[in-house]
Amino acid sequence: MGQTLADLPLRDDLRGEEPYGAPQLDVPVVLNVNENPYPPSEEVVADIATAVAEAARTLNRYPEREALELRKDLAAYLGHDLTAAQVWAANGSNEVMLQILLAFGGPGRTALSFAPTYSMYPEYARDSCTTWVTGRRAEDFTLDVTHALEQIAAHQPSVVLLASPNNPTGTALPLDVVERICEAAPGIVVVDEAYGEFRRDGTPSALTLLPRYPRLVVSRTMSKAFAFAGGRLGYLAADAAIVDALRIVRLPYHLSAVTQAVARIALKHADALLARVHELRGRRDETVEWLRGQGHQVADSDANFVLFGTFPDRHTVWQGLLDRGVLIRETGPDGWLRVSIGTAQEMAAFRAALQEVLAQ
Repeated sequence: MGQTLADLPLRDDLRGEEPYGAPQLDVPVVLNVNENPYPPSEEVVADIATAVAEAARTLNRYPEREALELRKDLAAYLGHDLTAAQVWAANGSNEVMLQILLAFGGPGRTALSFAPTYSMYPEYARDSCTTWVTGRRAEDFTLDVTHALEQIAAHQPSVVLLASPNNPTGTALPLDVVERICEAAPGIVVVDEAYGEFRRDGTPSALTLLPRYPRLVVSRTMSKAFAFAGGRLGYLAADAAIVDALRIVRLPYHLSAVTQAVARIALKHADALLARVHELRGRRDETVEWLRGQGHQVADSDANFVLFGTFPDRHTVWQGLLDRGVLIRETGPDGWLRVSIGTAQEMAAFRAALQEVLAQ
């Protein structure tokens, strides 16, 4: 019989841990990981295929280590007078976040966030041997500035992680809250805007604050709005010195030639790939209104998902939906569930299944 994890010289802090991951189940309606439900058009697919073929002819060589052309394209997409030197890219925003913790966290240092928030944050801290501290969010999932400043004063974090819109609640942060935290924090402040393109009209981006706060980082991903989850491309904007710090801890040639080529094609077709964002935002707002009309509590959302509840036994509701072919996410505070926004047909299936489950 083979050895088990218990037989290995595993780090003590990793014993008993489970790999991160949402269920990947073969069901008709998948609404659990906040993907964009619309695949790229045939025109985009054709351009991607051509770019992959061209990249394939160079696969005997290492890729362009600094991904400068991709970073130029990302800077142009973000605007705000950003340059390639102020943009960094990696394999999904997960790798971007881990690189931040590797560069600015570590033994004897602390990372701070405010729960409930993205469940991978403490894993980045654990993997980089950074002490993890969580403050709290208010009952409506907003962030109380006084509490945030108290936590910063008490823990002097090297890194503050702020998701806006927040996952799993969908809550966006007002810029004045971000400013107060930037002014108080002794280290790096990261505003994770993975769902930034889905913000409601009038909700600003922290990108506007970058010129005033040299230790501010704004991270994004192409996984959500760009319908590029399978492409694995995350990126950030920050002061050029912060980008240089991440270059120290990045793995050599961390972005393949294929990834760089495909991501550049996606950016070339940004208008087409982002065309469905407005539609998904509208369907999100309709979902919020419908759930509230059914008597549920629903968090205000600036993302492509909705957190709703509360249920005495949320797992039974989750399982009932799954039994009817609808997969959503059992995450967030006790009693709450999260549903990603899908196509009109998928959301109709979700509504019908939820009504059936709760009728029982």
